[in-house]
Amino acid sequence: MTARMVHDGLFRLDSDGDIRLLGSRCEECSHLQFPVAETCSMCGSERSTTIDLERQGTLWLSTVVTNAPPGYLGEVPYGFGVVELPSGLRIITLITEKEVVEFGTPLRLVAHDLGINDDGEMVVTYAFSPGSS
Repeated sequence: MTARMVHDGLFRLDSDGDIRLLGSRCEECSHLQFPVAETCSMCGSERSTTIDLERQGTLWLSTVVTNAPPGYLGEVPYGFGVVELPSGLRIITLITEKEVVEFGTPLRLVAHDLGINDDGEMVVTYAFSPGSS
């Protein structure tokens, strides 16, 4: 079965299976953004560099979604939340746990299979899971 990323440009999968979120750093003010953006949301500069973001984070907010949104291929219920990376950037993300996770829990970035699309491809996204790598 072939795999397909949920959306191009959000992350990359290395040949060894590691996942890296892709962000951008403004060359003028050093502001970080996710996902990658051509224009800095802080200063308006159009000079930015694509970077790999950290793979560890801390949970800021967690909830459990019990009703699938339109087009969602994954299982319900699923965890959803906000993770703060060591750089201070906060990422809205799936959480692999199907229950509320405690504020401050250390999390690590993982590749997450959502489900099979109409073309028979496994759709892969990013998520955070309790623990550290």
